[in-house]
Amino acid sequence: MANKEILLVVEVFSNEREIEKEIVFQAIESALEAATIKRHANPIKARVAIDRKTGDYLTYRQWDVVDANPTSIGDVEFPTTQVLLEVAQLDNPSIKVGEVVEEEIESVDFGRIAAQTAKQVIIHKVREAERRKIVEAYQSRVGELITGIVKRIEKGSVYLDLGGHVEAYIAKEDMIPREAIRIGDRIRGYLKDVRSEPRGPQLFVSRTAPELLIALFRLEVPEVGEGMISVIGAARDAGSRAKLAVKSNDPRLDPVGACVGMRGSRVQSVTNELAGERVDIILWNPSEAQFVINAMSPAEIQSIVVDEDKHSMDLAVSSENLSQAIGRGGQNVRLASQLTGWELNVIDASKAEKNAEAEVDKIKQLFVDQLDVDEDIALILAEEGFNTVEEVAYVPVSEMLEIEGFDEALVNELRSRAKDALLISAIAAEEKIETAKPAQDLLDMEGMDTDLAYDMASQGIITMDDLAEQAVDDLLNFSGMNEERAAKLIMKAREPWFA
Repeated sequence: MANKEILLVVEVFSNEREIEKEIVFQAIESALEAATIKRHANPIKARVAIDRKTGDYLTYRQWDVVDANPTSIGDVEFPTTQVLLEVAQLDNPSIKVGEVVEEEIESVDFGRIAAQTAKQVIIHKVREAERRKIVEAYQSRVGELITGIVKRIEKGSVYLDLGGHVEAYIAKEDMIPREAIRIGDRIRGYLKDVRSEPRGPQLFVSRTAPELLIALFRLEVPEVGEGMISVIGAARDAGSRAKLAVKSNDPRLDPVGACVGMRGSRVQSVTNELAGERVDIILWNPSEAQFVINAMSPAEIQSIVVDEDKHSMDLAVSSENLSQAIGRGGQNVRLASQLTGWELNVIDASKAEKNAEAEVDKIKQLFVDQLDVDEDIALILAEEGFNTVEEVAYVPVSEMLEIEGFDEALVNELRSRAKDALLISAIAAEEKIETAKPAQDLLDMEGMDTDLAYDMASQGIITMDDLAEQAVDDLLNFSGMNEERAAKLIMKAREPWFA
């Protein structure tokens, strides 16, 4: 059946929507198939094949080849869409179950197709193709800076027109708080995700992501774009304040000055784009402590205590600089912590000094009690950085001889006393372990065995209440213990809490 109108429809849709002609052909074939099926009283399967050059099309009715239904011998479950294998093999001996038998039938007239059915199918197919095309075009641009015009605003969320029938979505939580945005404004954003979804937005943009700040500086500062300056990281309190860490790859170049620009012109351009967000340019340093000091700018840090195990730092500042170091609502220390990756605790320098003195007094008293030395020697050990009796016992003799006023005889005597103190402590601990006995409720608890109960008692877990206060990780050191058993024992011990 010839129909030049099909070629005209394909041409128009393809040109207007900028999609491949094959997509439109497939959409029309689906529409003709739907119209063919609708014309029959019983549901059938149909296939329409359009000649891509002439617009001619043929219609075929289809049956799926199946085995005989065991519940009704010699028949099929759906006779309008299925045919038995032995019947199909009469015409085609090589056909198999799962294949399709086709028979040409009269085609419906394209001009008399129900307009709504054809329109819906074609538009649906075209939209699917358009959305797929958008995803393919923007998938490789995730992580880039994109610019669009505000098309509409819905409940705080913004839809951007990127041109070419492409739309991006900025969720309310990805918008800068209290930013005045109007329809028609041209704004930039960070393309954080592209997802192929049947409905709704596919391009997801953020105005609050730290990556947006980095992308803007890459755009505004040629040295960053060319790689002469590296941006190490960024932290933002969107719309209020941000910190950007930079380092120079050229020793002759000042990275902070280059990013700030002449009279602050470069950083001001970024600030204007981000609704007045104030940006601190921080000089990166390979020394973690110095980097933290730089990140806490403009506050001045008097001293730092680093805890490697907890990955935290205690920062001592003067009383008058305390509020500046913390910032409004903890903003300054929070951004510095995000930027450096360290947990930062700001403390008053006077209090830090008192805490340090108290710690020294505590260690001094430890040495007085366990090494039986006078307070002067104990104080010297504490001030030299000795914190435990183990350190005194096993630190090399050469290091201790470097302490002013310590001779070889004194060092050997201190080491001997320290080893004696450790031995006495170990014997006392062993005796405690040997005498430790679990409480009866722990022994009788479901899932507990005697050996494990005594092992726990030796570690101070005497009763069910003691066990109930433990975490799974605390029990994994016991012999034959795994996470599942540890969790069950703890929950069993906690049952009385919920009774």
